Amino acid sequence: MDRPTPAARFAAKVNTAGPWSLRRDCPGPCHLWEAAENEKGYGTFYVAGRTVKAHRYAYEQANGPIPAGLEVDHRCRRRACVTPAHLEAVTHRVNILRSTNHVAARAAVTHCPAGHAYDEANTIRAKNRTRKCRACKNAAARAARARAREDRLATVAPIRPRTAPTFERAA
Repeated sequence: MDRPTPAARFAAKVNTAGPWSLRRDCPGPCHLWEAAENEKGYGTFYVAGRTVKAHRYAYEQANGPIPAGLEVDHRCRRRACVTPAHLEAVTHRVNILRSTNHVAARAAVTHCPAGHAYDEANTIRAKNRTRKCRACKNAAARAARARAREDRLATVAPIRPRTAPTFERAA
């Protein structure tokens, strides 16, 4: 009895009639993995005595080994997709910035809420590596100093004049 090759086992678990990607740079339909998935929705495949992610296996079969320091990104944004044309080896930073998570949303912001540009001259990095607007921070500091100055120079209410004690007897 002949055992099927890993490639044949892999192909049997893929639905090539998946939905078309809504991304412009992803040609053709997604080939969706229809076998085991991990808790995050990525397909898993047992080959050569170990479990690998299905999209990584598909990329390696089509393009060779994944270069060191890179990870496979789903350009179509579907974790179950194993279409080689939808997979690309990119750095972790590029992969994160292409996603729709809060990190990518923050990185896409180019201006502070007051409308000042986040550029080299106007950006301060806080201790937690978040961006702060230098112009807004300076304006807040000026306003705080002005309030403190006003508090120091505030007029003092006059002291009430003392009235002469009255010596009335209680009857």
